[in-house]
Amino acid sequence: MPISPLSPLSSDQLYRSSELSGLEADCKSTKHLTPLDEIVGQERAQQAVEFAMSMPDKGYNIYAIGRNGLGKRTMVMRYLDRYEPNGRGHSLHDWCYVINFDEARVPKVLKMSAGSGIEFKKDVEKFIIKLTKSLPLAFDNEMYYSSAEKLKSQLSNRQESALTGLTKEAKDTSISLTITAQGSYELVAMNGEEAHTDETFKALSKKQQDVLETSIVELESKLRVIIRQFTVWEEEYSDKQQKQDEQVAQDVLSHLMTKLKEKYSGIPAVKSYLGAMHKDILDNLDLFLEDNEEQLALSYASLDKKMPRRYQVNVLVNQDDGKMPIIVEESPNYHSIFGYIENATFKGTIFSDFSLIRSGSLHKANGGVLMIDAAKVLEQPYVWDGLKRALRSRKLSLSSLEREVTLSGTISLDPEAIPLDVKIILFGDYQTYQLLQHYDPEFSELFRVTADFEDVMPRTEKSEALYAKFISSIVHGNKMLHCDRNAIKRIIEFSSRQADDQNKLSLHSADIANLLRESNYCARAVNANMIRASHVEQALHNHEMRVCRLKDNVMESFITGTTLISTEDHVVGQVNALSVIATSDHQFGAPNRITATTAFGEGRVFDIERKVDLGGSLHSKGVMILSAYLASLLGKTAKIPLTTHITFEQSYGGVDGDSATMAELCAIVSSFSNQAIRQDVAITGSMNQFGEAQPIGGVNEKIEGFFDVCTIMGRTNTQGVIIPKTNVQNLMLRSDIVEAVKKGKFNIWAIDHVSQAIELLTGIESGINLGTKSKQQDEHPAASVLGLAQARLSELRKTSPASSVE
Repeated sequence: MPISPLSPLSSDQLYRSSELSGLEADCKSTKHLTPLDEIVGQERAQQAVEFAMSMPDKGYNIYAIGRNGLGKRTMVMRYLDRYEPNGRGHSLHDWCYVINFDEARVPKVLKMSAGSGIEFKKDVEKFIIKLTKSLPLAFDNEMYYSSAEKLKSQLSNRQESALTGLTKEAKDTSISLTITAQGSYELVAMNGEEAHTDETFKALSKKQQDVLETSIVELESKLRVIIRQFTVWEEEYSDKQQKQDEQVAQDVLSHLMTKLKEKYSGIPAVKSYLGAMHKDILDNLDLFLEDNEEQLALSYASLDKKMPRRYQVNVLVNQDDGKMPIIVEESPNYHSIFGYIENATFKGTIFSDFSLIRSGSLHKANGGVLMIDAAKVLEQPYVWDGLKRALRSRKLSLSSLEREVTLSGTISLDPEAIPLDVKIILFGDYQTYQLLQHYDPEFSELFRVTADFEDVMPRTEKSEALYAKFISSIVHGNKMLHCDRNAIKRIIEFSSRQADDQNKLSLHSADIANLLRESNYCARAVNANMIRASHVEQALHNHEMRVCRLKDNVMESFITGTTLISTEDHVVGQVNALSVIATSDHQFGAPNRITATTAFGEGRVFDIERKVDLGGSLHSKGVMILSAYLASLLGKTAKIPLTTHITFEQSYGGVDGDSATMAELCAIVSSFSNQAIRQDVAITGSMNQFGEAQPIGGVNEKIEGFFDVCTIMGRTNTQGVIIPKTNVQNLMLRSDIVEAVKKGKFNIWAIDHVSQAIELLTGIESGINLGTKSKQQDEHPAASVLGLAQARLSELRKTSPASSVE
């Protein structure tokens, strides 16, 4: 039964050209367009960022979702550049670490106004350098020497007076008090002017010996008392000397430190630190007065050696520009995020102190924003846990990674924590976001704001004008040649092709920027003064050449006959389906031959791809759907007495997706009815259980792939592709295909129902009633495809010994 032919699509439906009607007619190039200072089409994400930045409460950090290249970081950076840092009611601060004079293991934190940290450090350095020069001078003058000598003389006189009395008493009993070469005191019995020898002492009478020994014992007792008194006097002398030294140092310190204390009297923490420093200097005057450089080398061990390390100021964060800090951490490991404590080696001695504390990204971003890639954070051990800990406590504790990993007790420093006020922006894809939501219950508490970046935006006159300004911003920002009006149009059309929709524009800014760079290269290569549409086309062609090696290999297999395909004639149970082959940076379409064979059986449809584990779950679902639809057409009253085997011929890799469902149904129906299928037409499209055509992806690549194969095999005016009607809006085809359709040399049919595909492919009526879905159709017209199939099945049921109505 002949059918009225379905009209193919017109060439106007295959490609939507850009008119730029939203721009002024006299706008000839990007030179006349004001560059945008924001990213187009991301209003939802921008509002999310604005909301999070305005919320001072804990947990309002941001997870920015979107594919790489959407301009997430650029949009956030542009917004933050305009953001008022005091909008959250706080000011920026410098953070310094200084020694804790009471407990050196716990360095103190000084919170200072932005920009004053470096100034304070320099003021302290100037003070200490002046002190190192002034203190020795204060102790190197006649007045100090005279006072010191007076104290020393007083001690000597007291010691001499005590020893003189004892010496006289000893002399009266013929005993001499002498000092040995080692400096100790000795009592010796005298024989006139000479000391007794053993012989002369033994020559004395027993009584004389006893008298001398008794006298020596008594004198030794008195000598011990005097020596103990010497110790007391020497301590008194040392105390007096120390007090005198402290008074001298105090006079110098008070003179030099007065201005410093006055300058920073308004900062309680600094005032307290300067007071503690004052006391510590008095307790450690030897650091400034000792002449032995070797002995003091470790105290001064630093690059400049201008001052003792204990009095240095370690400016960890310096906010001298007054702008809210915006830090992008490209390598988020533990040390780069949280800071670390260095060790120094000096003459074989390893040491660490507060001056070796180094800042991390969180320190630098304190009071502002830290932007990190989510995947990189999760790749590094301990970083994610440390980040959550800091956000929960709102404190930045500088704990060593070694201590985290090994529980080692050898780390010597435990610096005071710094209050943390920071917004974290994580950039990542949707899969990472889902994983964090599912496996980390703290994630939703700490990252309460989701900035969801769009992939596409509606294509209207207004949005095309905005897109042109976006192109202008890339041109101006990268100092490229300007694009003329036609080049802008071609780039917008390319964006629509990237979005796979005539009515959408891609927001993948990286693709547009790359195309502009390559177009700029092509224009400069021929010494053009402006980027024109031809340069954009050349850039697209060059890119295609770089990435199409696999496509060329596939197309070569059609040329050599390695892959079997027919683009002419009619064959029973064989149809040309279309698929998309994708690499990491390129995708293209190619036809696949699907065949269906039938044999006497129980009505089952065997998916060979699934049986050999080459078919994915989506493909298997499509086969089940077409089986159900086939059963509803031909098996309502009795089981279908045929078993069908379908396969993708010469498919040696995995097959997935349901876009071949209509093609497979057409092949099965052809085999059932013994009606041949046109080989000059390819088909793509999914279907539901009512036979309705459903949209599929990659429609442009699929059509172009079959067109290229037809060109290889030999072009005829009857060749074409069947697609679902819902895919018409996705068409942004190559210009050669549009031109071929315009001249009637290639055809594209858009269908609503699989019955239309059957009729196009067989040339006769399908026999399917396209009434309401609820209407049952038990009989099909005898001359239709399904009528012929039904007649064949009825004959088989009669001849089948097991035929029965179930």
